[in-house]
Amino acid sequence: MAEEDTQEVPKLELEAVIGFNGHVFSGLKVHPDREHLIYPLGSTVIIKSLKSGKQAFFHGHTNNVSCIAVSRSGRYIASGQVTFMGFKADVIIWDYEKQEIYARLVLHKAKVEDLSFSPNEKYLVSLGGQDDASIVVWNIETKEAICGSPASAQSAGHCLTIEYTNLSDEVFISAGNGTLRVWELDLANRKIRATECQTGQLKRIVTCIEIAKDDSYFYCGTTSGDILKVNLKTRLLNSCGPVKQKFSKGVNTLKVLKTDDILVGSGDGMLTMCSGGNFKTIRSVQLEGSVTSVALRGEGQQIFIATETAQIYTLGYTDFKPELIATNHNSAVKDVAFPFGTSELFATCSQNDIRVWHTESSKELLRIVVPNVTCNALGLMKDGRSIFSAWNDGKIRVFFPESGKLRLIIHNAHSMGVTAIAATNDCRRIVSGGGEGQVRLWELFQNSYRLIETMKEHKAAVNCIKIKSNDKECVTASSDGACIIWDLVRFVRNQMVLANTIFSVVCYHPEEYQIITSGTDRKIGYWEVYDGSAIRELDGSLSGAINGIDISEDGKYFVTGGDDKLLKLWLYTDGEVTHVGIGHSGSITNVRICPKSNYIVSTSADGAVLRWRYPQTA
Repeated sequence: MAEEDTQEVPKLELEAVIGFNGHVFSGLKVHPDREHLIYPLGSTVIIKSLKSGKQAFFHGHTNNVSCIAVSRSGRYIASGQVTFMGFKADVIIWDYEKQEIYARLVLHKAKVEDLSFSPNEKYLVSLGGQDDASIVVWNIETKEAICGSPASAQSAGHCLTIEYTNLSDEVFISAGNGTLRVWELDLANRKIRATECQTGQLKRIVTCIEIAKDDSYFYCGTTSGDILKVNLKTRLLNSCGPVKQKFSKGVNTLKVLKTDDILVGSGDGMLTMCSGGNFKTIRSVQLEGSVTSVALRGEGQQIFIATETAQIYTLGYTDFKPELIATNHNSAVKDVAFPFGTSELFATCSQNDIRVWHTESSKELLRIVVPNVTCNALGLMKDGRSIFSAWNDGKIRVFFPESGKLRLIIHNAHSMGVTAIAATNDCRRIVSGGGEGQVRLWELFQNSYRLIETMKEHKAAVNCIKIKSNDKECVTASSDGACIIWDLVRFVRNQMVLANTIFSVVCYHPEEYQIITSGTDRKIGYWEVYDGSAIRELDGSLSGAINGIDISEDGKYFVTGGDDKLLKLWLYTDGEVTHVGIGHSGSITNVRICPKSNYIVSTSADGAVLRWRYPQTA
């Protein structure tokens, strides 16, 4: 199926996205209508209603979004992206009302570092990354560049942030490593002219700028944990503080409140309110992960904070008590699983943790954290009494699903990490696959376990295991280009399927007379279980491996996802795509059709979990 044909295929309806890129500095914004949050996830900009929780998605970037700016009236949103060396990085201006691209501005190379709108929405100023190191001023009406200039002097380091003043369309400030400049736009001559700010002997790397409402002063947060206060008219350093207790791990973000107090988000996860005069701490609160964004709703009655661990908090100005309103994975999601017979909950796993989510509300119900290791695969026992999981430190861990407490741990289950796992339907045994290619069968007791058998035929990592409903047979897919159907009574190979590919996924058809496989060759293969013969082969994708497959309970449909970022629903017998889901901005790592076929859940390498409505025609 050609990629251009995806235009004509009906689209899957995207219901919800769990995900947020907490690494983008000042990436969380509150829209001036005070009703919506704006934030990046991969190459997508998400608009989320604070009342209903409904989400809208702006798709247009080809790679990760690196910065976001919102114009004062909220009419426009601008976003910049990262690309690769030698490639242009786009700035997109979005029309907020129409939810479409208003202008695509292409000049910067490799990365757009920061963006800022002028107060009357006439101009947008953009700052290129380290490889580009230029500032460009754009006319929003004509959608063209007015002028540009190198961001900093040859002797200084590269520029990190840029900010328009609150009252003038002609004045903006840039700052970075050893550079702090006030720029003035000379429209008649199409030039921007910079004045260096005098900071005396102080040498600082500035990460963020915040300007007082009347443009009298501006504040600069630095990596060394202090704040510079500079007079905008004289361009002279007014003060630097706090003198004694600096902000640990640097200042990442600043916000000036109408009381002239300053909110400071620092690298150690502290959100601090300090006085604008002497930077003395008034009150502070500790959050999980480095604070990367602070956004104000209205005049600051409600404060939104985002951290590097992809958590979003809200905070009242008066009580200063943080409330966690959104949690997300902050690294690639490896696997997803539903409990038997219900779609109310599902579990996902990634680096360091397993999380259980409520499907309808996308709320996190449980988090099981194992520091410094990655969970490669997981599943829920059919009786619902345990979550079993495979980890890259070679251990199998079994947890209680209500409390998240550890029930059992199998040490040294595999020498090169546990890469795949499945449980029998009687909930007594687990089949595991390792990075060294071995397949092992374990018997579980109340507080102990026993290794029953090791099967050694695969020559490389086992990527997927599926067990037949009678528990007497299983199939394993491996990176060595083989899928093996094993007899779990005699522990011998029944059949073997070979192809010139790295098999990433295998599935039994519900009637269990066929299996379907896929992997790096982008083909979907149908095979006979009885003798391992090939039945048919489909082109699953034009670009990139297929990483996830799941078949519906009635066996009529199956769903695939992979490196092309497209989710595809197929008719099993016809081998045709009926629906396509467009919404992922990272490679799809896994897909699941929920029991009773209400939803499809897909996970991706950028930490996102997407929930799609299962089409009723299917």
